[in-house]
Amino acid sequence: METLNAAEILAALGHESRLAIFRLLVEAGPKGIIASAIGEQLSIPNATLSFHLSHLSRVGLIKGERESRFIHYSAEYGTMDDLIAFLTKNCCQGKACLPKTAACDTLESCCSPNPAAPE
Repeated sequence: METLNAAEILAALGHESRLAIFRLLVEAGPKGIIASAIGEQLSIPNATLSFHLSHLSRVGLIKGERESRFIHYSAEYGTMDDLIAFLTKNCCQGKACLPKTAACDTLESCCSPNPAAPE
């Protein structure tokens, strides 16, 4: 990931509503959520929601897929992973220093619809 691309993504997440939308989609998992449900859950008017979804799509953080008359949105986990890798590259000179990130170290553990319960 290049610095300019990372800056655009971080700028998109720098708005309270867009950050809330992205976090909701991350929590929803790969299946995602239809646009109207996003608006209802976050109390965002349709026109405003459309603007924010468009912005997040443009920087590659989410994707929308049409299903009949609805658009189903989901997080782009690859972009999120690329951004986290960019931000943490050469962190702490290779030493483990990010315990919260280490606890969520795979797409399977964090992004599957039904993550396995810790043992």
